[in-house]
Amino acid sequence: MSLKRKDLLGIKDLEVEEINLILSTAESFKEVGGREIKKVPTLRGRTVVNLFFEPSTRTRASFELAAKRLSADVINISAGSSSAVKGETLMDTAKNLEAMGADLIVVRHGSSGAPALLARALRCSVINAGDGAHEHPTQALLDLSTIQERKGRLAGLTVVIVGDVLHSRVARSNLWGLTKLGARVRLVGPPTMVPRDLGAFGAEVYTSLDEALDGADVVMTLRLQLERQGRAFFPTLREYGRLWGLTRERLQRAKPDVLVMHPGPVNRGVEIAPEVADGLSSVILAQVTNGLAVRMAVLYLLSGGKSE
Repeated sequence: MSLKRKDLLGIKDLEVEEINLILSTAESFKEVGGREIKKVPTLRGRTVVNLFFEPSTRTRASFELAAKRLSADVINISAGSSSAVKGETLMDTAKNLEAMGADLIVVRHGSSGAPALLARALRCSVINAGDGAHEHPTQALLDLSTIQERKGRLAGLTVVIVGDVLHSRVARSNLWGLTKLGARVRLVGPPTMVPRDLGAFGAEVYTSLDEALDGADVVMTLRLQLERQGRAFFPTLREYGRLWGLTRERLQRAKPDVLVMHPGPVNRGVEIAPEVADGLSSVILAQVTNGLAVRMAVLYLLSGGKSE
């Protein structure tokens, strides 16, 4: 089986079979990371362009490493080093890169829908690496991979997503992915930052963090998207941490084998206490490791590879 699409733009549009295909393919790629020579010739001769108009450490480095481990040629372009500073449009930039022979373009952009716009105009594959407050599909896929790896399943689990849901593309992609695979999702955070209409998409919306944590299998804390907030959604960072930060005491309300997740970067002492981020329940670094395998799988499958 192979992916039936040219691009990966979001989790919302993926079928359950496609999600499972990516996860199973990623599982097979995890072995590559344990080799002495961490490289396979799968995408030799292909060119991957990372086109990032927003800052990124984990996602950009992960896509670059993933492409290189598949033996692809890689070009990294950021907004500050592109012709965008001279007034060139995103579309013109992408079309020029395609004219140079790009096979896959990985796009991160502050405007929701930017990758979809490019995907409609380009023949090469486009991968959404985060667009505005819309989606971040590969982050959700690596989160699903991490949960499945540690819990052995996703169906029937209770997953709490806490924090700035309103501005979080990670939250949206995880909501689609988790519910499609049978998990129960609880959304909680400041009332100004948790859209209540998300309940119509299969989530349970809570106003109390303590109540949301009761019996949770997984707790995913979100980064405060301060750069996307045009106005104050909470009084102060100290107040946010006091009411919505994940502490060791609060975590005791969850199940003993709870997993603690965070997409990064982590604001320690605000969204999550340092002792929780570094504790035995934390799988934050495992998320990063699995992200590499997931992105290898996505690049491979969009290039025409089939699951063995």
